[in-house]
Amino acid sequence: MKEYGFIRVGAIVNKLSLANPMKNAEEIIKEIKKAVKLGVSIVTTPELSITGYTCGDLFLQDQLLVDSENALQKVLEETKSLDIISILGMPIRHDNQLFNCAVVIQNGKILGIVPKTYIPNYQEFYEARWFSSSRDLKTNEVEILGQVVPISTKLLFQDKELKDITFGIDICEDLWTVSPPSDNHALAGATIIFNLSSSNELIGKQEYRKSLVASQSARTISAYVYVSSGIMESTSDVLFGGASMIYENGSMLAMNQRFEIESNIITADIDVFKLANDRRKNRSYMNMAFDIDYRFIKVEVMDTIKELQRDYKEYPFVPSNELERSRRCEEIIEIQSSALARRLLQLGNSKCVIGMSGGLDSTLAFLVIVRAYEKLKRDMKDIIGITMPGFGTTDRTYQNAVDLVKEYGATLREISIKDASILHMKDIGLPEDDRSITYENIQARERTQILMDVANMEGGLVIGTGDLSELALGWCTYNGDHMSMYAVNTSIPKTLVRYLVSWVADTTDGKKKEVLKDILATPISPELLPPDEAGNILQKTESSIGPYVLHDFFLYHFLRYGATPKKIYVLAKHTFKDSFRNDEIKKWLKVFIRRFFTQQFKRNCIPDGVKVGSISLSPRGDLRMPSDASYEAWLKELDEIKD
Repeated sequence: MKEYGFIRVGAIVNKLSLANPMKNAEEIIKEIKKAVKLGVSIVTTPELSITGYTCGDLFLQDQLLVDSENALQKVLEETKSLDIISILGMPIRHDNQLFNCAVVIQNGKILGIVPKTYIPNYQEFYEARWFSSSRDLKTNEVEILGQVVPISTKLLFQDKELKDITFGIDICEDLWTVSPPSDNHALAGATIIFNLSSSNELIGKQEYRKSLVASQSARTISAYVYVSSGIMESTSDVLFGGASMIYENGSMLAMNQRFEIESNIITADIDVFKLANDRRKNRSYMNMAFDIDYRFIKVEVMDTIKELQRDYKEYPFVPSNELERSRRCEEIIEIQSSALARRLLQLGNSKCVIGMSGGLDSTLAFLVIVRAYEKLKRDMKDIIGITMPGFGTTDRTYQNAVDLVKEYGATLREISIKDASILHMKDIGLPEDDRSITYENIQARERTQILMDVANMEGGLVIGTGDLSELALGWCTYNGDHMSMYAVNTSIPKTLVRYLVSWVADTTDGKKKEVLKDILATPISPELLPPDEAGNILQKTESSIGPYVLHDFFLYHFLRYGATPKKIYVLAKHTFKDSFRNDEIKKWLKVFIRRFFTQQFKRNCIPDGVKVGSISLSPRGDLRMPSDASYEAWLKELDEIKD
C-alpha cells in the first residue's frame, strides 16, 4: 500500500509509572510490539513518556536523568529488530541545559532529537523551572549512549523511497501558540506531524483540543497525530485523560477513549499522496515566507499495510449522516436557486423554459426554478414546463412530468417530436427502422430546438437539466440536451440528484409528494428508444455505460485527489468488495477513463452553470483540459494490474 501513498501511523498512551523510567520502558516496548502486529510504520508516545511529565523538581535529580537514558537504551535494544519508527518523549541533557524532547529511533539507532520550543509557565504549568526552550540550543549535535545525534527543531524525517512520506514533530504547547513550529514543518515538506503532549483535563478542553488539532491539520494540509499522557500521569491538582487523535486535512481518522487506566493505542492509514496533491493544487500554500533551513534525516518507512483499515464512502458526494445530509441538501438547493435568481434578476422579466421528461434531472432542475421563483416572488405561471413525447416516452414518465408541472402551478405545454423527427429522418435519408445513435440524437436535438424557439417566443431562458456525471462521461447529445442558456445541475453528480429530489419529497406532502416518489422509483433513461411490449422503459442508461455509483466514485477520486487509475481501482475494490466483482470494477473504470478523455470537447462549450461542490467541470474555472489528450497511459496502468 505504500506505493499508493498509504502509511499506517499509531499513537500510544502508555500506562505510566511516575519517575520510574525503566518500568515505563518495559511498558512502551510492549506497546511498540503491539503496534508492529497492527501493521504500524511510525508510532509516537506522549510527552516525557519515559519519565512522566509531572516529576517536578525530580527533573533536577541526576538519578532520574541517568535512569531515563538507561531506559532509552533498553527500548533501543528491545526494538532493534522491529521494522517500526518510534518517537519517545524524554528529558535530554545538552549544552549545560535540560530540554524536553522527542527522540526518534529505529532499528536500535537514534535518528534525531527534537526539543520543545514553547515552554509553558502559567497557571498550573511551570515547565520553565526545569526546561530550556529550543531557542537556547548552542549546538545542533548531542552525544548520547555512544551515538552522535542531531538535535534541532529543524529536523524532518523523510522516507528514502517516497519523498512525500515526510514527518515533523511538535511538542504539546507548540501546537497552542499563534505560530506553531509545524507551520514551517509543513511548508518545508512534512506531510505528517506528530505531537507529543501532556494536556490535563478541564471542562470543555477536549472539544477545544479537537478543534485545535483539526484546524492545524487543515491549515497545513497534513496528517496530525496527537497523543497525550494518561491518567497515571495525574498527581496533586491536575488530571490527565490520555487523549489521542489522528486527523488528516481536518478530517478525523481515529480517536481513543479517554480516562483509561491501561495502555491503549490508536492507528490510522494516512494517504500522503492525497495530501501532496492538495498542496500542489492550492496555489496559495507556498506563497509565504518560511524558514527553509531544515535538515532531512533519511529513514526507511516500512510498507506494513496488508489491508486498508480506513473506509471510503461508496457515495463520496453524499453525506452518510441523515441529519447532515438533510442540511447539505437544503444548502445545495439554496445555492442552485439563488444563482438562478441572480441570473433572472440580471435579465429582467425573463420566463424560464424547461423540458420535462419525468426523470430525476429535469425534476431537480424544475424544483430549483420553483425555489428561485419563490425567492423572487414571481408567478409560477412564468415557468413553462414542456413535455415532448418521443419514440421512447412511456406513459409513466409522461404522466409524472405532466402532474409535476400542474401541481406546482407552472404552465404546461405538450409538443410531440415524433412527426418532426420522422420528417428529418426522411430528409437526411435515415431508414425508418434505424435505431442507431443518429436516431437517438435526432430526438435530443429536436427537443433542444423546441426549447430554444419557445424561449425566443416567450422572452425566456432555457434551463439545462444535465448533471455532473453526464458531463464527465459525455452522456449527452452534442448541441442537444448538452446545450441550454443556463444550467443548474452541472456540478450535481447523479448519485446526489436522487437525494436532493428525495429531500424535497420528504419536505412536501399530498400529490406533489406522490409524484416525486414515483419519479424517484423510475429507472434512469434518456427514453430515446421505443419501450418494450408492456410499455416499460427498455433503454436503461446504466446498462450501457455502467453504474453511476461507480462512475461518481471514480470521478471523485480522479479529480479531487488526482489519483492514478491503479489507486482508484484499489480503493474501489476495497470499497465495493461486497457489491461488484473486481473484473466489473476494472471494466467500468476503463469505460470512465475513455469517455472522460474523449468527451472533453463537449465540456469545452457548456453554458454557464453554478458551482456547488469542490468538483466542477466548467472549462472557465475548474477543468482546463485539451480535447485531444491521450489516455493510453491511464489504460496501460490498469492492464498491468494482476489480481
